[in-house]
Amino acid sequence: MYAVIETGGKQYQVNEGDIIFIEKLAVEADETVTFDKVVALGADNGLKIGTPYVDGAAVSAKVIKNGKSKKITVFTYKPKKGEKRKMGHRQPYTQVKIESIKG
Repeated sequence: MYAVIETGGKQYQVNEGDIIFIEKLAVEADETVTFDKVVALGADNGLKIGTPYVDGAAVSAKVIKNGKSKKITVFTYKPKKGEKRKMGHRQPYTQVKIESIKG
């Protein structure tokens, strides 16, 4: 059984036991979080698609850790003007492990 959940403005297809990186949530490590915005549920008997979400469906996950991804360098410039700017960015994330899918 798999589910398509929505969190942080993105959609993820998850199975039980999957470890995924999502946008940062305001929870600590080793806590349980429930995703109730389930867009679709898939099983052996077919696919169930919500309008916009599946009623009564939920996905529970355990937070493994919060962190920041690798640094990317952003460099902007305007040619012939002597204007340039170099910045770095590290996107925060939450790593979760999917424990159960309830349909």
